[in-house]
Amino acid sequence: MADTVPHVTRPMSRGSMAIAAFSTVVEWYDFTLYLYLATVLSRVFFGGGEGSLLVTLGGFAVAYLMRPIGALVFGHIGDRLGRRRALLLSVALMTAAMLATAILPTYAQIGPAAGLLLLLIRCVMGFSVGGEYTGVVAYLLEGAPTHRRGLIASSASAASEIGALLAVGVSALTVHLLSPVDLDGWGWRIPFLVGAALAGSVWIARSTMQESPDFERQKAEGTVPTRPILHTLTHHRVGIARAFAISALGSITYYVGITYVPAFLTSVGAFGETEALWLATIAAVVVIAVTPLAGMLSDRIGRKPVLIGLAVCAAVLPMTMFALMGEGSTARALLGAVVLAGVAGGVSAVGAVATAEQFPGEGRLTGLALGATAATAVFGGFTPWVAELLVARTGWDVAPGALIALVALAVVPIFWLSPETAPRRSSPG
Repeated sequence: MADTVPHVTRPMSRGSMAIAAFSTVVEWYDFTLYLYLATVLSRVFFGGGEGSLLVTLGGFAVAYLMRPIGALVFGHIGDRLGRRRALLLSVALMTAAMLATAILPTYAQIGPAAGLLLLLIRCVMGFSVGGEYTGVVAYLLEGAPTHRRGLIASSASAASEIGALLAVGVSALTVHLLSPVDLDGWGWRIPFLVGAALAGSVWIARSTMQESPDFERQKAEGTVPTRPILHTLTHHRVGIARAFAISALGSITYYVGITYVPAFLTSVGAFGETEALWLATIAAVVVIAVTPLAGMLSDRIGRKPVLIGLAVCAAVLPMTMFALMGEGSTARALLGAVVLAGVAGGVSAVGAVATAEQFPGEGRLTGLALGATAATAVFGGFTPWVAELLVARTGWDVAPGALIALVALAVVPIFWLSPETAPRRSSPG
């Protein structure tokens, strides 16, 4: 497992690093917007009848199946032709998918075909997002100073959460300002049009980025893998398994502990759509604050102890937090949302660098696709749907927290037995 980025002779420009880090704002805005508007979309595209929210969340889960496929395709491009090219192609496809969503006909206009078209476009979105986050994390890791990898790689997580914050903020503002008739008639399109414009601007910015110095090193040394998937499966199976475990915890804490929360609060009748979205906005701010702190801590004491500590928190806290949020009290709901957001933000921050460090530069994007993105497809895409199904069928409000706790308990032994991946600190600071 490589502490694996060799000495960089041509440092990455600060401009390229900044563009890479902050472009994930758009990626996560575009992808999480669907979940934050789930209750609205269930009416607009699926008729709003009984079970429509469950169908909408199911569409989110199905789209997630495309993430590992997209990650493999874009990972192959990134490992064979360069990180920059893969990142340009993925955001171009994302722009097209967001614009297509914004102009879709609704259930009232074409009936059930509207929902089918929405799900097809979500699959395209899932495919494009598959190549985004892992590509950015690899790019940042490969350009960062060795002793600052945790902090710099965590900036992708922080920027992603800024995107989610923007998504929930735009959603909450749209829902608040428009009447229900206008919201369902045309207002829901506004957040998606904003996303399409943002994605297009990111493509323009990324066109100015330089190539990863590690990929340039591979070209100079002639070590670029000709078959990245075969190369990674042959040499890095253990790294794939560890990346899967790290991403499993990060995905379920994020997608059940943060992005599912507005739908949960609305579904159990604790809050209306507007109040639930504002609570989610506050939780997103907490994640942004926690992320760089967790990244810096992992640079100072190592990835392993931070991951173990966060996994223990994820095993102990979520059931209590969901119980508090289900009681209908604003103060208790806020406490539950903030605690869950803090845990999720910490795991995402450390998980970004820890998963990338499981692989050398050769085949790194493919390794992340096979490990981290595959776990996200299972523990990110399907778990909000499973959580909603359990709450609806059993009436047990703490079921989402139990899901998080089960995954956390399963991965603690893996973290405990894994070696440290952070480089040794040769001097303070």
